[in-house]
Amino acid sequence: MPEPLSALPPAGVRAAFLAACRLDVETPKPGNVSMQSEGHGMSAAQFLTSAEVAADALLAPGARVGSRILDAVTRTREAVGCNTNLGILLLVAPLAAALEETTLPLSADAWRAATERVLARLDLDDTRLAYRAISLANPGGLGDAPEQSVHAAPTVGLCDAMALAAGRDSIARQYANGFCDIFETGLAAWRDAHIASETTTQTPAQTATLNIFLAFLGGWPDSHIVRKHGVALAQSVTRAARERHTEWRRTLALSPQKPPTPSLDTWDAELKARGINPGTSADLTVATLFVAGCLEAHRDAPIEPRGPRTGTEHVS
Repeated sequence: MPEPLSALPPAGVRAAFLAACRLDVETPKPGNVSMQSEGHGMSAAQFLTSAEVAADALLAPGARVGSRILDAVTRTREAVGCNTNLGILLLVAPLAAALEETTLPLSADAWRAATERVLARLDLDDTRLAYRAISLANPGGLGDAPEQSVHAAPTVGLCDAMALAAGRDSIARQYANGFCDIFETGLAAWRDAHIASETTTQTPAQTATLNIFLAFLGGWPDSHIVRKHGVALAQSVTRAARERHTEWRRTLALSPQKPPTPSLDTWDAELKARGINPGTSADLTVATLFVAGCLEAHRDAPIEPRGPRTGTEHVS
């Protein structure tokens, strides 16, 4: 069976990743750090620097998933001294590995199938590397777990370890369900925003980004909020997100060219004043934007044959 052609040139993949990370901070999202509204002791500049320094490690051709995660977290920590992107790196690493072996023409279905194959191959070495990365990043609210805690030596492959945490962590759940939330909920929200633009006026990328974020935040409790503040508060934020998403979409339909967002701005200030950061919803949004950006870029990208493997590359 011939080896698949590269779905996108490496430069195109890198550009899609950096664009997704930039949209994350260009778009004011309630509770999240943005260029317009910083918070939680972090700045938008730190997020942009993190994306730049992590990109080459995260997207290294042929690298195993665990190596991508650890190398990217290490470079981020050295550059900004705090955890700005662990969730993003955990999500994008297997997606990037899968993209390298996705057959043409590139489609969401083909990429999703390749992602499931990559996840099935993750082994104990990937777990060790990912655990080191998580410990180095030291995300807020990280506690202990009854099984396969990141504070102890792992004994199972990364997908199995993530499956144990899937019920309490939305990023771990992606490893357990084949990135279902990205390829279904996330891409549906992205397509929904673009379909709306075709029937009214063109929807800016920031509007699509906010639509994805609110779909995730209103879909289920944000894992980062759960870890730091508990399930009850996280559920209240989810209910509020559903209400505000409905209100915002109604406003967008009435005034598509420049939808006002005063309620979201006020809510953003309230969340930050209470130290509430829906960081996991933002991470899922960035991963969705990365997938959507690659799918869009593929339409006009030249096809580059993949060179033969030398036998020295890491295989995820």
